[in-house]
Amino acid sequence: MSVDVGAMPSGAPSSLLERVAALRREIAETACAAGRDPSSVALLGVTKAQPRSAVVAAIGAGLRDIGENYVQEARAKYAELPPVQKHFIGHVQTNKARAIVELFDVVQSVDRLEAGRALGQAQRALGKRIRTLVQLNVSLAERFGVAPSDAPALAARLREEGLEVDGVMAIGPLTADRSAIRDAFRRAAQAFGEVGGSTLSLGMSGDWREAVACGSTMVRLGTVIFGVRG
Repeated sequence: MSVDVGAMPSGAPSSLLERVAALRREIAETACAAGRDPSSVALLGVTKAQPRSAVVAAIGAGLRDIGENYVQEARAKYAELPPVQKHFIGHVQTNKARAIVELFDVVQSVDRLEAGRALGQAQRALGKRIRTLVQLNVSLAERFGVAPSDAPALAARLREEGLEVDGVMAIGPLTADRSAIRDAFRRAAQAFGEVGGSTLSLGMSGDWREAVACGSTMVRLGTVIFGVRG
């Protein structure tokens, strides 16, 4: 299948199938080096700014988890997809809660009780259950997320609202200091242990190797799969 995907760096695999396979090999090697089972790390394809054709091709290449930051983008390309888990990874606006529950299976970015209540109300109105993650803030540059020390209390309140809290998500610090990235991810992993669940969503294109070494069970990658959109 020929699809419209973005430009890739020189020397990168040329097809989505090859790129997904190469990433899975790299993730497996990194997990093994950390003494982990490679099957414990899932790959989520971030489809932001990508056309529907590329999303469908990526699912055909073996992706089983995809994520979007914006409801309006998901509406345009997530309807009637092949079987796949759809993750909302953007900031939760309470007035978009119903649409989020309609469109997605997992919401990774719940960082306050108000958002959780809106999602809980939408679940009940629609008769649909979703999984949620507590978004942590482990970076001075990040606007959203709860302090790791406050995550267990928020998770407990969200569960009281009827949400299935299945772990935590965090965005790593914007720095070239690898030790600072690892320290941030270790804080997230500690909070994950206290919150409970099965999903520790850590790691993006620039820091996923550190994330896997620190216990991430899901890495969120976009450009390295789809290329850069012009």
